[in-house]
Amino acid sequence: MQHKIKSILQSSVDVKHKILSDNILLATIEQVTAIVTKAFADGNKVLFCGNGGSAADAQHLAAEFSGRFYTDRNPLPSEALHCNSSYLTAVANDYSFDIVYSRMVKGMGRAGDVLIGLSTSGNSVNIIKAVEQAKELGMITVCLTGESGGKLKHICDHLLNVPSSDTPRIQESHITIGHIICEIVEAQLFNEKK
Repeated sequence: MQHKIKSILQSSVDVKHKILSDNILLATIEQVTAIVTKAFADGNKVLFCGNGGSAADAQHLAAEFSGRFYTDRNPLPSEALHCNSSYLTAVANDYSFDIVYSRMVKGMGRAGDVLIGLSTSGNSVNIIKAVEQAKELGMITVCLTGESGGKLKHICDHLLNVPSSDTPRIQESHITIGHIICEIVEAQLFNEKK
């Protein structure tokens, strides 16, 4: 049993080692951090979307901005788009689950806002449609995916593709990358030294 536990932990560590040695991915994390910082500084918002575990990750990261990360400070305008279950079930029932996020982006998004879509495969239809809608509005689009980037690779402005094809390891790294962005954005906006 301990051998299996150690093997799983080592797999997670190995993915993070790959991120550490991927200069392109590190540079993209840095770019996205600057983009999110500027969006908030300019009075714009950051919206998140994902499915299943990625929806939970989207909600987690939105809460880090709208609540707090390390410091007591003013809330930042950020929301995960799946949190209104009445909306989600109505639109999925009346139209299609494929447009649950794009419809909300169309209603809430504005030029200069940021949409962050999480999809381990990079092929989630509702995330693809949300990114397409966001781009039509002049929003900046960021996608967190697995290694291939899937279809999102070709349509998002900034791709954070974790070097793995194993869903749990990808999601663990999505949270790590998200936490890095949250920590640095908060420090830059509120002049905290960490």
